[in-house]
Amino acid sequence: MKKLIVSIKSSGETLADFKKALKSARKGRLKTDHFEISFDNKKDFGRFVTNLGILSAILTHKPKSVYELAKVVNMDVSNLNKLILFFEAVGAITIKTSTVAGRSVKTPTVEYGHIEFDLKAA
Repeated sequence: MKKLIVSIKSSGETLADFKKALKSARKGRLKTDHFEISFDNKKDFGRFVTNLGILSAILTHKPKSVYELAKVVNMDVSNLNKLILFFEAVGAITIKTSTVAGRSVKTPTVEYGHIEFDLKAA
């Protein structure tokens, strides 16, 4: 499974990292696939870290719907939906939509087997 690196960086630092990675890619010197989420504010980073249990529950229980996940984590479906949308927006999960018995069902999936934090002291 893929490894996800989570960091908190300014937008300038993120852009500099991207430029460096692009240069390496153009020269054919990329070592491995690199998946990183960089937060530019402590509020969103804190929200991500506080709710890591949701990602763990998705990996462990492999729920078939957000409703099923809500039962597993003992959380209100409405609040969980907000977190699911946040995780999807930052790229931590993907949502697959299907129709079951005439109802639209959203299935959250985590494609990362390992999450690493890259925090540098300022």
